[in-house]
Amino acid sequence: MSNRAVLEVIALDAEDAVAAQAGGADRLELVTDMAADGLTPSRETFTAIRSAVDIPLRVMLRVADGFAAGDIDVLVGKAREMRRVGADEYVLGFLDEDGHADLVAVERIVAELDGARWTFHRAIDRAADRDALRKQLADLPGLDTYLTAGSPTGVDDGIPTLLAEAARTGQPGYEPQILVGGGLQLHHLPRLRSAGIDAFHIGGAARPAGWSAPVDAAAVREWREALDA
Repeated sequence: MSNRAVLEVIALDAEDAVAAQAGGADRLELVTDMAADGLTPSRETFTAIRSAVDIPLRVMLRVADGFAAGDIDVLVGKAREMRRVGADEYVLGFLDEDGHADLVAVERIVAELDGARWTFHRAIDRAADRDALRKQLADLPGLDTYLTAGSPTGVDDGIPTLLAEAARTGQPGYEPQILVGGGLQLHHLPRLRSAGIDAFHIGGAARPAGWSAPVDAAAVREWREALDA
């Protein structure tokens, strides 16, 4: 099992979560409002999902569309609220107006997470300098994953960047796992897997009928089988 690739699926509610787990997901990213590209879910949604499945849950900490942090006090409040109801893994990531990591926002939130593990999400794909961002964040406690397509426009354009970053695994700033997501398609998997990338994130791909329909366990199973092949 040690070389089993991680499959993370976006879940909006308990129905999604149950279907994703049934299809073979290893972890869920919990969000609401995909029209805004995913915001922090409600406390009630988290607790319903937590009681419905037993796989790890990463909760989005984001209160507005875009990559600016917005009101940091609101974000800190969301983090505290989620900690209180038992969330123990998170997803976050903010840039300042120059495209650098917003360390003020990120450090304040991470301080609330009390060592919990977290993903820096696709804000890295909009960063002015990906390498500088990774090095800026390298010493933050709990950061174990970067969710990235390698490009703001998606995996099709980002594969060269993903392969180059995978080749640097273990170097300063490159210790966190690369979690590939953002326009990821099944045909991308062989190249990414052969480069040693072992974590994959799907949203729309788990919902063939679109975002208005729930996660389809069979669609998730297709990804699970492709990763296990």
